Amino acid sequence: MPLQPPRRLIDVEVDGSAVRVPEGATILDACETAGKDVPTLCYGDTLTPKNACRVCVVEVEGARTLAPACSRKAEPGMKVATATERCVSSRKVVLELLASSVDLSTTPRAKEWMTEYGADPARFGEEAATVAQPAKVDNDLYVRDYGKCILCYKCVDACGEQWQNSFAISVAGRGFDAAISTEWDAPLTDSACVYCGNCVEVCPTGALSFKTEFDMRAEGTWDESRQQETTTVCSYCGVGCNLTLHVQDNKIVKVTSPHDNPVTHGNLCVKGRFGYGYV
Repeated sequence: MPLQPPRRLIDVEVDGSAVRVPEGATILDACETAGKDVPTLCYGDTLTPKNACRVCVVEVEGARTLAPACSRKAEPGMKVATATERCVSSRKVVLELLASSVDLSTTPRAKEWMTEYGADPARFGEEAATVAQPAKVDNDLYVRDYGKCILCYKCVDACGEQWQNSFAISVAGRGFDAAISTEWDAPLTDSACVYCGNCVEVCPTGALSFKTEFDMRAEGTWDESRQQETTTVCSYCGVGCNLTLHVQDNKIVKVTSPHDNPVTHGNLCVKGRFGYGYV
């Protein structure tokens, strides 16, 4: 691991408990240190926060508005409350608005959070506007199911200046017409996409998924409880990227990469992520 200069520790209070975190850490880091489970959707541990989903909001003493825990820096002496009535009400409404317009069925922990905060998306009625649309299957590597997209911008950032620098996708349109799109809405095969799959890696809702996973879910055979994960080294070149092979029924069903790996930080190329057919 690369060496970094030591950082000064600061004291923060979270729900009445004193915690100490490095200078520059976020409120979310402080909450995790204090053992508090703050829900997040648009937050990515390898990306700069966009503050798009607002489910991680907390109350900071003396602040006029709720603060996004994923991006607000912790400050010495800061007092944070994670479960006030204001926080709970805000998260509940955000979850209701998202679930009423987007399919969250493949979003990890979404159902758990809906129950925890008493969110009832059905209260908006059957005529509530949604982004429902058919999944786009135009290649054999990954599927774009924008009916599950919450516009968290993580895929755009991973494809753009934060990692891949391909700039193959961006947000087009406004309101309910807003969607992640290629330039001029061209087919993915005709775009600048290099099929690295780094957008799939960071998608929090399953709007982007491996073709194998998409097909197995459709067949009803996808079962993460039966999958084994083995981390190994990619055999294609000498960079030394780490691969985590997800294996079900003795077959590789998808490939990811550890986010804490100093070589990849969760990112791979098309060969490392999708070129496992020879195994």
